[in-house]
Amino acid sequence: MHDYKVVALCAAASLFAPIAGAQSLAAVWGGYGHDAQHTGVSAVAAQPFNRVKWSTPVDTLLQGASGELLIHYGSPLITAANTVLVPQRTGDNTWQINAWNGATGAALYSLASDYTSPPHNWIPSYGPALALGTRLYYPGPGGTVYYRNSPDSTSGASGQLAFYGLSTYQANRTALNNTVMISTPITADRFGNIYFGFRVTGSNPAGLTSGLARISVSGAGSWVGASALAGGDTSITQVQMNCAPAVNAAGTIVYIGVSGGSYTPGYLTSANAATLAPLAHVYLTDPNTGQHATLLDDSSAAPTIGPDGDVYYGVFETQCCSNHDRGWLLHFNSALTVSKLPGAFGWDTTASVVARNLLPTYQGSSAYLLLTKYNNYKETGGAGLNYVAIIDPNNSMTDPITGVTVMNVFMEQLGRTPDGPPAGAVREWCINSAAIDPVTKSAIVNSEDGTNYRWDFTTNTFSQSIYLTAGVAEAYTPTVIGPDGTVYAINDGILFAIGQ
Repeated sequence: MHDYKVVALCAAASLFAPIAGAQSLAAVWGGYGHDAQHTGVSAVAAQPFNRVKWSTPVDTLLQGASGELLIHYGSPLITAANTVLVPQRTGDNTWQINAWNGATGAALYSLASDYTSPPHNWIPSYGPALALGTRLYYPGPGGTVYYRNSPDSTSGASGQLAFYGLSTYQANRTALNNTVMISTPITADRFGNIYFGFRVTGSNPAGLTSGLARISVSGAGSWVGASALAGGDTSITQVQMNCAPAVNAAGTIVYIGVSGGSYTPGYLTSANAATLAPLAHVYLTDPNTGQHATLLDDSSAAPTIGPDGDVYYGVFETQCCSNHDRGWLLHFNSALTVSKLPGAFGWDTTASVVARNLLPTYQGSSAYLLLTKYNNYKETGGAGLNYVAIIDPNNSMTDPITGVTVMNVFMEQLGRTPDGPPAGAVREWCINSAAIDPVTKSAIVNSEDGTNYRWDFTTNTFSQSIYLTAGVAEAYTPTVIGPDGTVYAINDGILFAIGQ
């Protein structure tokens, strides 16, 4: 059994030729958090919120449901030609990708998958990725990945890849389907290589243990075990569920969280992005208790890499409810050797990057700030004053709940819809990765009240809003901006295209 292995995939090199030379054809929104650093920053202005242009269910079982929707939905992907690729749940454990014309909402094609989710509590996300804007990758069974070239066309070259060798998969299909499952969204880097976490539930013919996989743009597969990423810690048994790998801007380092299972301690780890050789790991600590932080399979937190290379990763507290179940946004240098100022909310969130020039009143020293939700749950001791916040990674304040020194909240907005008792409580913010619009200096933020808001950084107001649904308690979802400025938000199991 190997914890670190590289294999050649059984795929002709010619299949990869169209994508290898297409680095200029970047996707507008290529994966979770927009890019491999998960910054959430759009290249175009978001259209005004005049109407819902079109909509489509992302969950044919739960769309329009009441009660709690304990499922994470994969991020829509959008090509430069405005094809919107939407992951959709079609059954208890069945999925497909639906392609739509972003301008008109016309259906283009669908791609079915026989992927099955790993063991879970909340249903994990089904997260595809666009590599260089010209190839769609989406999860298949047994840890395999399906691909489809020419995503803007109704037909294109397609196939199936296995990071441990397609011939091994084909010879042992049933055994591998039953024991190996992709457990994170797929991330594509700037060179067209892809990365994803996978869960292994038993012995298998490929000798796999749970870990991180890579498939290169030329078709070479490799993997490294979760325990090896953590320096050989044998208590570490998995890559964190829903934790989309993050790759630095240079494409040289990949980051991912690992743990011993849900509600256990863990590490943030890094590896050489070309070889997956482990580079560094840092034990995740609760800034309040000084003890271990906790990683939850029900979270969708993924690392964010700032423009300076610093890494931000959301965790849960040591135990309920020392920080009102808000968790922490831990902050490290790129080498994971220095622990820096934490943020006071980190549970189930991936911070978005806000350049300082988008904040006209900011006078601090940081080149960029971060946007995250800042819920303060009434169910676990908070007052129900749920905010979205822009926080300063290098300037501090004292957290009023724990007394811990944390990132300063530079700007905030309280939710708009009452949810008492107690008096003053409001509905939660419903974003795990917020879209940033640098052109209009605003962000697109979604709420469990069923309304989508534009947060204007110049006036610190919600300058626009649009009603989507009556609102529902649901696992957090991403917001996205297309190449024509159409805004995409998921609410109550439905994807809404919003614009003028």
